[in-house]
Amino acid sequence: MAVIGKSIRRIDALGKVTGETLFPGDINMPDQAHMKIFFAGRPDAIIRRLDISAAEAVPGVLAVFTAKDVPVNEYGLIMPDQPVLCGPGSTKPHADRVRFVGDQVALVVAETEAIAAEALKRIVVDYQDLPVVTDPLQAMQPDAPLLHPEKGSNVFVHYRIRKGDVEQGFEAADVIVESEYRTPSQEHVFLQPEAGVAYIDEQGRVTVQVAGQWTHEDRQQIAHALGLPEEQIRVIYPAIGGAFGGREDMSVQIVLALAAWRLHQRGIKRPVKIVWSREESIIGHHKRHPFVIRARWGARRDGKVVAAEMEVIQDGGAYAYTSTKVLGNATLMCTGPYEIPHVKVDAYGVYTNHIPGGAFRGFGGPQGAFAAEGQMNKLAEALGMDSVEIRARNVLTEGALLSVGTPLPEGVSIGQVVERAAEQAGWSHTAKGWRRPSAEALGEPPEPHLKRGVGFACAFKNVGFSFGFPEQSWATVELHGGAEIEEVVVHHAGADCGQGAHTVMAQMAAEAVGVPLEKVRLVVSDTAHTDNSGSTSASRMTFMAGNAIRGAASLALKKWEAEERPAIATFQYRPPPTTPYDPETGKSEPNFAYGYVAQAVTVEVDTETGHVRLLRVVCADDVGKAINPQQVQGQIEGAVVQAAGYVTMEDFRQQGGYVQTNQLSTYLIPTVLDIPERVESVIVEHPDPLGPWGARGMGEMPFLPVAPAVIAAVHDALGIWFDDFPLTPERVIRGLKEAGLR
Repeated sequence: MAVIGKSIRRIDALGKVTGETLFPGDINMPDQAHMKIFFAGRPDAIIRRLDISAAEAVPGVLAVFTAKDVPVNEYGLIMPDQPVLCGPGSTKPHADRVRFVGDQVALVVAETEAIAAEALKRIVVDYQDLPVVTDPLQAMQPDAPLLHPEKGSNVFVHYRIRKGDVEQGFEAADVIVESEYRTPSQEHVFLQPEAGVAYIDEQGRVTVQVAGQWTHEDRQQIAHALGLPEEQIRVIYPAIGGAFGGREDMSVQIVLALAAWRLHQRGIKRPVKIVWSREESIIGHHKRHPFVIRARWGARRDGKVVAAEMEVIQDGGAYAYTSTKVLGNATLMCTGPYEIPHVKVDAYGVYTNHIPGGAFRGFGGPQGAFAAEGQMNKLAEALGMDSVEIRARNVLTEGALLSVGTPLPEGVSIGQVVERAAEQAGWSHTAKGWRRPSAEALGEPPEPHLKRGVGFACAFKNVGFSFGFPEQSWATVELHGGAEIEEVVVHHAGADCGQGAHTVMAQMAAEAVGVPLEKVRLVVSDTAHTDNSGSTSASRMTFMAGNAIRGAASLALKKWEAEERPAIATFQYRPPPTTPYDPETGKSEPNFAYGYVAQAVTVEVDTETGHVRLLRVVCADDVGKAINPQQVQGQIEGAVVQAAGYVTMEDFRQQGGYVQTNQLSTYLIPTVLDIPERVESVIVEHPDPLGPWGARGMGEMPFLPVAPAVIAAVHDALGIWFDDFPLTPERVIRGLKEAGLR
């Protein structure tokens, strides 16, 4: 292939390194006004009185907007359970209540940001505090205070899986392992905080330039809240400074549109700009969900896992966001990529007064994998079996049934991926099965208080939307020229959140049409010029965009061959349908494609300080076909570093509903001195039957097994199992003391 499979330099590289490319916070328009948001600052309270008169009187303030100014005061990606603005004057029931500290109460629009910030101080709110619920286990109790009284329960979703007879399975088991796992919250810390500008464009559309992950969904939610037809809203994505799922839900999109629209109605025809501080960003957007997972697994002496019973409890925070879908993934993945004949899973999503949980790289997969791989490693230890060998005896194969009673789509490669990772990491395949590398192979620590160990884990990740959620992607391809094609124009709405999606789209278009890359021009991420492509999430964009672009290119080429100039064609790609969980048994066809990943991690633990260093990470990923190998390697390395932060140091704290780590001085992420010393990317290419040129999505996969592999490596080094994390020095030292090793 001429372009596919080549490490083409990113098409946005020059603009970003020179500063020519504008991110939303860089955009300034003539005569723009500035907006600041009054956040609730309370975890649970009813607003009895909201007095904005003093704020309105500040010189330079153009307007102050509250709940009464929002025509349809509700939004939510899955269910509209959150007010746009909380407070009196709304027609939405219970909209006068705030449920977490980042709920938005009022908007101040002023001549400058400083004036808007000063006016915020003049807003007077009379709160009636309510009982705060922060423990999801307590929130599930029948007598717990309700965050959403109209729902009758804090449990807003419950999934069940019933496969085989789990008690029969345990009777056949020679070894049973029981554990309770807890995974923490995590902040996205994308480089560019939430920012944007809104205005009325030349066609009278309410236009918002902002960073997001799905232009058309943003447009739909803005239109709904403003009570306007969608065609009267335009959403444009400039350059996006990272997302990782953190821009799937609303932050500033609706309120920016509301402010520009309401000002225009008052005869004030000015753009409105906002840039959040890091503190506002940390309290204002959703986080990775914390989970409590109770696991009981049984295996025979030969290593075959025969039964798995799981209780999965998700802290959904104050509003649903994408929690139902995240929980769906965790429910499927909490039993790992293994064929287990007897499975029982009960999974619950629960409202609390924490910051809402939402999409974050892996989307429930890391939490599910942590429990599944922890159980697998503990079973291996109990049986005296190698951790790779037990996986080799249990991984899913073609035709094998998932926990939901249906087989994976064709192209199952988890066995081969486990093998590649193990071989690269130094495992040997003997006549008696897999054998881990020797202690000597890990290297001799320079000091006696430094202990080394190696751990293994694997996982699988869906590609695309799941459980019956409608999935599709549109693309339009234009072929311009005379005797030969001189330019290819591709219209596609897909967001490039920094991962290089637009470069890959250009590569796929060039390959599909048969022209050099330099002849391709993209028109992207603008609802005025692109059709709905779905979200840049669920590891789906390469897969879905590639199939849509390939389809549009094929149709355009036919027109070109018929001498139609320019040749323009639009194509909608729709993958095979998926189905939701059966409410009683969980039986479903949850996904149309998957990616597979396995990792081996070598760590060094300082028993004096409790510090955990990642020395080597071997990460094997079946990407189907690496459209741009360098970008695949970048995604693997980035995911591993992000997950290393998740498991070793990122300690997001909320106490009584208040955020304790609301700045980067208190919420620590890896620096260059904290990242693994070596990340070895093993790119595996078993073509997916449905993927464009065989490609699978892969942006999330490398994240999933890092935490359980690190935990297993620490256990190998110290002999201690940690069932929760992050492995901060304090937690490690505490574990050493509890084990009598200090």
